[in-house]
Amino acid sequence: MEVRNNNNNKYDRQLRIWGDQGQLALEQANTCLLNCGPTGSEALKNLVLGGIGSCTIVDDSKVEARDLGNNFFVDWESIGLSKAKTVCNFLQELNDTVKAKFLEESPETIINVNPDFFSQFTLVIATQMKEQSLLMLDAICRKQGVMLLIARSFGLTGLIRISLKEHCVIESKPDNVIHDLRLQKPWAELKRFSDEFDTEIDDSVIHKHIPFAILLIKACEDWRKTHGDSLPSTSKEKAEFKNLLSSKRRGVDEDNYKEAILSAYRVWSSPTISSELQKILNDSAAEVNMNSPDFWVMVAALKEFIANEGEGDLPLDGTIPDMTSTTEYYVTLQKIYQEKAESHVSSMEARVREILKRIGKDPQSISKSAIKLFCKNSRNVRVYRYPSLEDEYNSCIGGELQRLLGLEENRESGNGAQVMVGGEAAEKGSPSHAMDINATFYLLLRGVDHFAAAYNRYPGIFADEQEDDAMKLKSIATTLLSKMSGGSRAVLSDDLINEICRYGASEIHTVASVIGGIASQEAIKLLTRQFTPIPGVLMYNGIDSTTTILQLTTCI
Repeated sequence: MEVRNNNNNKYDRQLRIWGDQGQLALEQANTCLLNCGPTGSEALKNLVLGGIGSCTIVDDSKVEARDLGNNFFVDWESIGLSKAKTVCNFLQELNDTVKAKFLEESPETIINVNPDFFSQFTLVIATQMKEQSLLMLDAICRKQGVMLLIARSFGLTGLIRISLKEHCVIESKPDNVIHDLRLQKPWAELKRFSDEFDTEIDDSVIHKHIPFAILLIKACEDWRKTHGDSLPSTSKEKAEFKNLLSSKRRGVDEDNYKEAILSAYRVWSSPTISSELQKILNDSAAEVNMNSPDFWVMVAALKEFIANEGEGDLPLDGTIPDMTSTTEYYVTLQKIYQEKAESHVSSMEARVREILKRIGKDPQSISKSAIKLFCKNSRNVRVYRYPSLEDEYNSCIGGELQRLLGLEENRESGNGAQVMVGGEAAEKGSPSHAMDINATFYLLLRGVDHFAAAYNRYPGIFADEQEDDAMKLKSIATTLLSKMSGGSRAVLSDDLINEICRYGASEIHTVASVIGGIASQEAIKLLTRQFTPIPGVLMYNGIDSTTTILQLTTCI
């Protein structure tokens, strides 16, 4: 208990973001970092500071003098020593509760010789790795059910990519919170509480402290009596409904009526089941069996709840917005909503237990706290499915690349002329300009890996060969683009090709810190199963300080 309290004090600020459950998930995670250059070190640093449970650094290189210019986790004394050991020791100093280990081995060797090594980890962060090794690593991680996060810095550009079969998010934490107040169909306890109020009461103090939710319930009842039990639907009727509320307001200081008028839309625009959630409910994975994850068991229970106790609605989350009221009225109203939410949790729990029993699993294998969390967030649960790297490289990103490069429009217009891509065809500073350049950088980063496979080095390593390297890279990248875009006759920008060659595969610390920072943020999303992860390849352009996401996932 004392250790837990100490951790609560240490991680106080982040606990306010992802809570005890998120922190516990971090502390139970085992992460592997492949290559600890500046990009990998920056990513792991943030996870160590955040309280990751344990981490293992895999890198066979030695610290060189040039590393001192872009990696804060090496020093003069460590030149010639193991980079993995040096970075591990410095990171351990940042948080002594993290179990940090290192392995002086080439990631490529482990991938080829000992693929089972990765099965012990929750998450693998692969940095600065070539395409062929990533393809093998992705297949290994998918087979073993290990999450894979790819991060790469290359000069003034970089990318981040998540790869796993399926990622289910319960706490997606959307920016806009929707309060489900059920104003159109209050249940018995809420109706009785509403009936206790008289909007015609003479007492001005009580009149100005009736919660707006009660005002709307009563106004809704009055409206239905005179409109055939229907709710306002046209613009004229909605205005009349607001006028009905305004007519009962006795003074400008009655903020509760002002809140009721502003919240009148809740009467005719009650929260519904979103299309995203409906896809999840209809997904084949909701037909559960004994191998189904807990998430899908709860989805199956939710589907049954909606059809029965929910009467077409989702479970209440038990929260209400702030509103002008007396403490007594507000607390009573809050309690009514919380008790109803608890009853919904109990109904969901019974259905979860029954489903678990039906499919041959322990009926108690899913805790009530997990079911309660699911009910509270059921409106915003999300599922992301990422294609494999092999699918991405062979086919599935082709359409997205065409869209970002503007090749679709050219094809649809029937214009067979060559198209210049790389930002030259779009107005500088425009969104299309940024998308065009960043998509071209994605293509060129794939091109440099093909270049390295063909010539056993990256383009631009030798200054006197940059011009020849640029021509070779252009040929490789043009072939790649044609293959990925179905035979497009696009022409790549010479400026961007020369820029990539000028980088010489360097890792600049400012870019590495951005890529590493975003990578650690995505790692936390994956490990805590909170917030929504990047749905594809995120390209970072340090020249213009822009980012573009090449959409990959199937979000259901």
